[in-house]
Amino acid sequence: MQGRTRFPTPEPLAIGEPGQGYPLAWSVQSWIPGVTAIDADVTESTGLAEDLADFIQGVRGIPTLGRTFRGQGRGGALRNHDEWMEECFIQSERILDVPRLRALWEKMRELPRGEKPDAMNHGDLIASNLLVAGGRLTAVLDVGGVGPADPALDLLCAWNVLESGSRQTMRRLLGCDDVEWARGRAWAFQQAMGLVWYYVESNPVMSEMGRRTLERIMRDPQ
Repeated sequence: MQGRTRFPTPEPLAIGEPGQGYPLAWSVQSWIPGVTAIDADVTESTGLAEDLADFIQGVRGIPTLGRTFRGQGRGGALRNHDEWMEECFIQSERILDVPRLRALWEKMRELPRGEKPDAMNHGDLIASNLLVAGGRLTAVLDVGGVGPADPALDLLCAWNVLESGSRQTMRRLLGCDDVEWARGRAWAFQQAMGLVWYYVESNPVMSEMGRRTLERIMRDPQ
């Protein structure tokens, strides 16, 4: 990923195999110092919106080499996430306005995928993975999940990170049509619904990030 865009990203230094006490592959990454967008007042920064658009375009420019979405996680068909969303609605009944959110998902899940082929995406372009300074993007973290998916997937950062004015700057620079932009909003919704209840006790900062994303989505007319 390093050198594919003008923004620094961590470089893998070592890769480990699953073993006793940890059943998954793991890696050691280079450290990039900085402040994440969670801890900075950047939601109305047009400069950050410009940088996010630049990063997304750069990642989209990485050849997929014929690969398509692998069918796991976000990035395929929205309606394939119905089971997960139902779990989120059940778990959120005491902390969110679930009837309103259910109605919103019923519309989002029907959005057409569009004719654009899968493109490379970061896949988790949220505030905690963005390093910023002076209202600009300085580095992007957690790039191990980069892969082909719905081109709208990385648009989720528009609602996770930005307010309305800067969000429109990002959309203009990317040239998104109405359907692609709506799918980006839907991916932001799908992710945020999981963040709120899953992290409500274990990681309140992540949970609150999800809440803020949902608030932006519900304020954003479609």
